[in-house]
Amino acid sequence: MLELFVLWAVITLSVGTLSTLLGKRYGLEVTIGIFAALVVTANIIAVKLIPLAPEQPLLLFGLEVMPIVPAAVLAYSTTFLITDILNEKWGKEAAHKAVWIGFLANLVVVISIFLAAGWPAATYSPVDFDTFSNVFGLLPQVVIGSMVAYLISQHFDVWAFDKIKKKTKGKHLWLRNNGSTIISQAIDSIIFLSIAFYGVLPFNIILGMIIMHWLVKLSIALIDTPFFYISCHLIDKYGTKKSKK
Repeated sequence: MLELFVLWAVITLSVGTLSTLLGKRYGLEVTIGIFAALVVTANIIAVKLIPLAPEQPLLLFGLEVMPIVPAAVLAYSTTFLITDILNEKWGKEAAHKAVWIGFLANLVVVISIFLAAGWPAATYSPVDFDTFSNVFGLLPQVVIGSMVAYLISQHFDVWAFDKIKKKTKGKHLWLRNNGSTIISQAIDSIIFLSIAFYGVLPFNIILGMIIMHWLVKLSIALIDTPFFYISCHLIDKYGTKKSKK
């Protein structure tokens, strides 16, 4: 299971890296479009929980946690890689633009799913009303937690990346890439899980989920560092935008 997860991570991060190169060559809209697609994808597949190891409790910091995360974790984590590259090569305004477009795309999906879930299914529909509602039904508390966590963590990531870059005078790519992402991912996990499951699960269970999710995101942040360097190198070497004739 873990090997499959690593393979999935490499593929998803490669797509994020390729999107930035295409954005430099053909226009920023390409990169932002892929970014929005990853945000929407994460929102849709988050309903499925996947195990990273045999489903037995692990003891982390004195808490029992299950090695389970939402299937969205890779797609969502890749969005932080993309905003870091946008920040590095286009500036923080471009990164902020991607964040807001991703939010609007997510909002469209949430509204569309909400309306579709409430609409009666036709007699010959291959997916009946209950099946669709069970899979795509959205709980307001979860949606609010997701939206709030997204806006705060993504904007913090852009801000922190820019601050670290200025403090280090443009040196130490790895520091601003990892530093901004690791902290912002922690913020995302804390806000989302706290809002989504407040009053639903005991505090110790929520805390265990936060720790597990953040550790997985921390691992992905470390894995994405080579992709960050590769993307910056490819953009500098091959990213000349084609001129229109």
